[in-house]
Amino acid sequence: MRKKTLLSILLTAVLVGTLVTGCGSSEQASSNGDGSDAAQTTADADTEESSGESAEEAGQEEAKTESSGGLSSATIVPVADLPVQGIGAKVTSDVKANEDYKIGYIAKNTTNPYMIAQAEGVKKAGADMGFTAVTQAPSTADSVEEQVKIMEDMIQQEMDVIIVHCADSNGIMPGVRKAQDAGIIVLTIGTPGSEDTFLRTGVDYYETGYTIAKEMAEALGGKGNIIVLEGPPGAANAIERLNGIQDALAEYAEIEIVASQTANFKRTEGMSVTENLLQKYTDVQGVIGCNDESALGGLQALKAAGMTDVLVAGFDGSVDATNAVESGEMFATYNTDPYGSGYIACAYAVNYLNDGTEPEGKFIPFPTAEAKPVITSDTVKDYMDNVAWWKMVQ
Repeated sequence: MRKKTLLSILLTAVLVGTLVTGCGSSEQASSNGDGSDAAQTTADADTEESSGESAEEAGQEEAKTESSGGLSSATIVPVADLPVQGIGAKVTSDVKANEDYKIGYIAKNTTNPYMIAQAEGVKKAGADMGFTAVTQAPSTADSVEEQVKIMEDMIQQEMDVIIVHCADSNGIMPGVRKAQDAGIIVLTIGTPGSEDTFLRTGVDYYETGYTIAKEMAEALGGKGNIIVLEGPPGAANAIERLNGIQDALAEYAEIEIVASQTANFKRTEGMSVTENLLQKYTDVQGVIGCNDESALGGLQALKAAGMTDVLVAGFDGSVDATNAVESGEMFATYNTDPYGSGYIACAYAVNYLNDGTEPEGKFIPFPTAEAKPVITSDTVKDYMDNVAWWKMVQ
């Protein structure tokens, strides 16, 4: 049953009336959370495309500002204080629903294993915590218009909570506002809305970039030439991850980023871009792809060029990347844990519905570096055997 008391409606009104542009996230931008007015996710990866030069510039400027100094805009909650224990396939919670709440989850698509895993995390939370989980996605992949329509339908179904992985930060706001006006709390995962919601969770892209880049720099002994395969231009999550990489590598006087070029989070582009760059830059010790798909494309190009001693790193902890780390072909990846992100969003929602417990901040990253999400040769076996989020969708 949706809590539509006068108090909750007044609280919602106050919240809406005091919104601050952006969730204080490492994905956030001034015009919207993606730095674009028409973000679009590719089927290859969990990312937002952008259009509009002025929006892109605004997004880049805001993203750079927010990443300065690290995670100042995020609330880092110690693992022991989270409403869940563990990450990935090991995630559990002691949270129990006092009533049979209805919690809706809206993915961006049903084609990306990342999105599928996130929906499964919500379903598992419903089974563990005792609420009814309703998961949906647009029939046209990454359609924010359909996401808004699904939100409107969920309002009519009197959901207590709506969780959404936004396909577009600005475009989702009509649905968010309608839900809030109806007394329904809204949580976002990964890509935030362009205005504050009850909570945003999912990884902090700046932190992931910083962490992986530091791992590579240390493995290279603090010296070497590195190629970076960027995400889509203007997508603020990609910008934030790039900023984290750049800030980490800037700490090493003898490390140089010799080339940094977009591969749009795609394996095919990661391969072609790396092939082209290797024609000019033959002395390379490391390649960082801003997601696993682009990193794996870079790996293919390196293998074709006979450069098998170059360290390659990516992000997401996908099946293929994990296998590449296990075989020694890739140096590292980062478990961004979509399954656990869906699960923890539900735990925060249930706690609030039970007794009004508020999250510690508007953006609580999950998982963080404290959860040891970096996957290298030292940790890959445990990850594959016990933690991997993709085990939950196979």
